[in-house]
Amino acid sequence: MSTTISLRNDPETSRGPFRAPRGTSLSCKGWQQEAALRMLLNNLDPEVAEKPEDLVVYGGTGKAARNWDCFHAIVRSLRALETDETLLVQSGKPVAVFQTHEYAPRVLLCNSNLVGHWNNWDSFHELDRAGLMMYGQMTAGSWIYIGTQGILQGTFETFAAVARKHFVGDLSGKLVVTAGMGGMGGAQPLAATMNGAAFLGIDVDAERIKRRVKGGYCDVMVTSLDEALRILKNAVRTREATSVGLVGNCADLIPELAKRGVVPDVLTDQTSAHDPIGGYVPNGMSLAAALELRKSNPQEYRRRSIAAMGEHVQGMLDLQKLGAVTFDYGNNIRTFAYEAGVRNAYDFPGFVPAYIRPLFCEGKGPFRWAALSGEASDIARTDRLVLEMFPENEHLKRWISMAEKKVKFQGLPSRICWLGYGERDKFGL
Repeated sequence: MSTTISLRNDPETSRGPFRAPRGTSLSCKGWQQEAALRMLLNNLDPEVAEKPEDLVVYGGTGKAARNWDCFHAIVRSLRALETDETLLVQSGKPVAVFQTHEYAPRVLLCNSNLVGHWNNWDSFHELDRAGLMMYGQMTAGSWIYIGTQGILQGTFETFAAVARKHFVGDLSGKLVVTAGMGGMGGAQPLAATMNGAAFLGIDVDAERIKRRVKGGYCDVMVTSLDEALRILKNAVRTREATSVGLVGNCADLIPELAKRGVVPDVLTDQTSAHDPIGGYVPNGMSLAAALELRKSNPQEYRRRSIAAMGEHVQGMLDLQKLGAVTFDYGNNIRTFAYEAGVRNAYDFPGFVPAYIRPLFCEGKGPFRWAALSGEASDIARTDRLVLEMFPENEHLKRWISMAEKKVKFQGLPSRICWLGYGERDKFGL
């Protein structure tokens, strides 16, 4: 199988839509350069990216390149790059090509690096507006995002650790509540049901939930809290693994759960709270009105966003007092809630020290790969290989088995799994 990019959508000149080339035909001077190009284009595949027309891959503002001129320059640079040269990319812009050697990296990149006095959002936004910086998230600006699967096993491992620590290793008959159903948070419903839980995920953007339902990550979308609770109360009673996406604002709905005395067994959050202007959506207005305010008055938007985070976190604290196992999922929402006046915002822990650090202490961590061929059968072969190489790892067997059945590929076929220290290089080689 061999396909080429349509000239109409040549990434040296076009703004897409793009799809990574498949097959064995090269458009670069070597496979290392070709791999980088295919993964860059894969990041902007409409199946993968949140807003590819804006170069946004996931996380509200996480971009693959600084702007379209920079994107086109990156593509040209990769296609011209020799096998003994290295391309340097600074916050989504190609800035240099060095003569190195064939064993050196073909691409070195860094994103969003600010130091000392300038390490704050005001400085970042000033540089961003001037076209001098971009927010690269973890895998958007590094061109290795593989869709929601990329965070799925990490979320699966987190919920599994919660189950081991608090619920004798099983979330069956337990209710997990969270918010945020974007590129990262959208992994939560499937990760929860893989652990046997009933799941409620809240998002203000119906299109995000629809995308998770279409992709097989979430079972159903509703627009009423009462309807969501009706479905989930039955799922808890029957110990059925079911996921529900609820359209609404978490700053309203999380406090409403506390007011009603509906206490989840597990409570967390994966909204894009790390960015109070470009990510989080304040309550008290429609999504359309919020997006308009974001453009017309960013500072007022930020004020309302911070206030909403305060209400959101206060609701989480109230549910924690009522018995919910509550934790932060690394999106900085506690910091902004503290800014809003919630002085005990840090009364619930972050997910890494509470649940993931023990795995890191064992040397375990995420490992991902993609089939540049575009053939799903190649991933099936690597699935078999990883199980053959580590037959004693029952947890890995469980993950691969469930991933093969439940994970739909987005863009290039790919796989992620957590392997231990020494296992990752052994499998990679």
